Amino acid sequence: MAVDQAKIRKAVREILEAIGEDPDREGLVGTPDRVARMYEEIFCGLHQDPREHLKVLFADEKHEEMVVVKDIPFYSSCEHHLVPFFGKAHVVYIPKDGRLTGLSKLARVIETIARRPQLQERITKDTANIIMEELRPYGVMVVVEAEHMCMTMRGVKKPGSKTVTSAVRGVFETDALARSEAMALINLK
Repeated sequence: MAVDQAKIRKAVREILEAIGEDPDREGLVGTPDRVARMYEEIFCGLHQDPREHLKVLFADEKHEEMVVVKDIPFYSSCEHHLVPFFGKAHVVYIPKDGRLTGLSKLARVIETIARRPQLQERITKDTANIIMEELRPYGVMVVVEAEHMCMTMRGVKKPGSKTVTSAVRGVFETDALARSEAMALINLK
């Protein structure tokens, strides 16, 4: 199902009226349309399958050592308040049986999952699970750090606070040394 822009425009106009604004004043007259187009863009992950990005494999390489893609920027929207949260994700995996994927594909998985009304914990967990299921590596670790506008601009109002979540699968669950090496590589400046 595609985004229903007409329905969004109508709803935004009603929200503007409900907060006491005039949706027909000069500065707001185009806002419902802009918001509708923005929602289509920022929620496009609802209509995409992140698994598709992991279909590209480089089986000839036979690389079975740690691969780390860190500081992957992402932007998402909290499903509880529909305000942004943003940060960076770090993905570590150890390929098995020649199932090596392109580095950009890992970033695309994060981006696709993040572009939905979302929870940080779900981004972390779903990324790890999808990589495990699609690439079948020895193990995967995903660490996500983010600032949530629902915590910084409203509610408790603690700007600059970060939330960190992690998901470990496979060898990273059982091998403390592998987990420690992955964390060291993530924290390497």
